[in-house]
Amino acid sequence: MAVGGTPVFVAAGGGILGAVEALRLEPALTPVATPRAAQVLLVVGEQRPSDRIALARIHAQLVEPRATVWWRTDRLSGFDLGTRAPESVSDAAAFISAQATQSDAEAILLDDAPPNPWEGIGPHGQGGKGMMGGTPYGRPMAMTSDDLRDGLSLDAYTATFGPYLTQWPPGLIMETTLQGDVIQSARIVEAPLAQDVLAATPHLELARLLRLLELPALAERLVRAALANPSRAATGLARAVRWTGVLSAIPAGLGRDERGGDVRSRMAGRLHALAAGRPAEPAAPGDVAAMLAGLEWHEAALVLASFSIDDLRRAIVSPAVRMAKDAA
Repeated sequence: MAVGGTPVFVAAGGGILGAVEALRLEPALTPVATPRAAQVLLVVGEQRPSDRIALARIHAQLVEPRATVWWRTDRLSGFDLGTRAPESVSDAAAFISAQATQSDAEAILLDDAPPNPWEGIGPHGQGGKGMMGGTPYGRPMAMTSDDLRDGLSLDAYTATFGPYLTQWPPGLIMETTLQGDVIQSARIVEAPLAQDVLAATPHLELARLLRLLELPALAERLVRAALANPSRAATGLARAVRWTGVLSAIPAGLGRDERGGDVRSRMAGRLHALAAGRPAEPAAPGDVAAMLAGLEWHEAALVLASFSIDDLRRAIVSPAVRMAKDAA
């Protein structure tokens, strides 16, 4: 349970991460990693119309009485709930916190029915042949297949993740096959959304990595430095990050890119950039989906966070471009 401010789940869209980092510092709010721990759904930044159902699914998981707030974005068509927050960060934080005490709770937008029919199919009505397969209650049953690491047959589960996972860049959607917490295969469905200039500073890129590595206090110091002056060299902060030994905690060779770099070297490059007061050098991820195969979930999150969002967007071909190439 969140301690301090109102627990809020942030559904971040495009062009907004820098502003979201400023909002995270407001004591009236406590951003949480799962909507099940939040009472307010905060929708921020440019939203894709195609993400409306994903947003509705998040909304349905909120603690009752749930509330929706839109900040620096327009309400999506078909999502006729919630109110608009003031533009300024401090006013928005006070407004968002106040919504948690409202008397009128919002109803769930989704129908209370399985997304796929399944009753009566199979000998036990489980939706598949024999004892396996099918999509009972809309969720595909796990099927055994060989593990990438040792060839043992384990249950494999395929599901689509994103676009609002807090560990991933906003907007990224992947269809992923998992065995336990190991990614067996991945397919990019949607690329991450472009972000504001502040999000591309080494400060905020390092802050996203440090949160994944359970160093939130250092991440907050980096955010405050970025908001004060993102072009100023921060040698002391870079030194403080190095002294934690975090670089040694990252396995060598994790997430190798087309230029031979890995998560550790890309993080070290951002520390150099932070100390010098300049942007980090771009990287070449190559085939992002193939890079994640065989990694555990937390390793995959680190790999994604070690690239800038611009790097990932350049490497990922959009579905529309793929379709055009296939048609040609």
